[in-house]
Amino acid sequence: MRNYLSIKDIDSLSDWVTEARELKSNPRQLNNLGKNRTIGLLFFNNSLRTRLSTQKAAMNLGLEVIVMNFGSEGWALEYADGTIMNEGTSEHIKEAAQVVSQYCDIVAIRAFANLKDKEKDEAEQVLNGFKKYANIPVVNMESSVGHPLQALADAITLDENNLKNKPKVVLSWAPHPKALPHAVANSFIEMMQLQDANFIITHPAGYELDKKITKDIPIEYDQNKALENADFVYVKNWSSYTDYGQVISQDSNWMITKEKLGDAKFMHCLPVRRNVVVADEVLDSNQSLVIEQANNRTFAAQVVLKKILEKS
Repeated sequence: MRNYLSIKDIDSLSDWVTEARELKSNPRQLNNLGKNRTIGLLFFNNSLRTRLSTQKAAMNLGLEVIVMNFGSEGWALEYADGTIMNEGTSEHIKEAAQVVSQYCDIVAIRAFANLKDKEKDEAEQVLNGFKKYANIPVVNMESSVGHPLQALADAITLDENNLKNKPKVVLSWAPHPKALPHAVANSFIEMMQLQDANFIITHPAGYELDKKITKDIPIEYDQNKALENADFVYVKNWSSYTDYGQVISQDSNWMITKEKLGDAKFMHCLPVRRNVVVADEVLDSNQSLVIEQANNRTFAAQVVLKKILEKS
């Protein structure tokens, strides 16, 4: 595996989860694998878990780490070919990616959707620009349409906490005051399509995700019905895909409460807005897996970097 851009880059999810759990049992066991090599972490958007977990994973493997907050520290990049750069952009992705390749052995990119232009977001200009022009492996730390490191961490968390052969897993939309991207939901769905589980998505009408991703997964518009007998409830807000980037409803009744959760385990990628997305009584209970998920971000990143280092 050269790049990790999508959950689809995983050849065997169960094998990767097993490897990640082995690394978790002894995080420094391969601390010479990345010796004398460098990873560059480029953040075009804010981060807490992604930055710290990926940096920690790299350190566990002996990599040296360079971090750059591109939005505030780097030049504004141009991505289109043949552009006359006489306006706001100062540097072209062609040069930037090649220069980064001279300083680093791996580059990891975090660049969100702007939720204004669906076609431009789905073109993944930042991620695909580095993929095209960098001559080193590229890792997706969340892009416009996917967050495969989070989805892999979620798979690890499910594996650690599952007690059934075929658990019921529900992905539920929740209210949020801001328009949020589809990346986490998209990658979670793609990851669940690789699982032997009873998987269902629930959201208000109008919040349907990209059908190319959801495919034939059942969608239930009645949240309470969807949550019946659930083993895991993964909660995430996303904006409208059809009315791209719009908040078309703010139904507070979709917040997850203890009563709705029942006996299920609660999952969320964080950060989460308390008493908007989920009630305190859920988030602070022993049914909440959010801190475990955050911890597993390190080992998701570590197994990805391990596989890249072994191939390069």
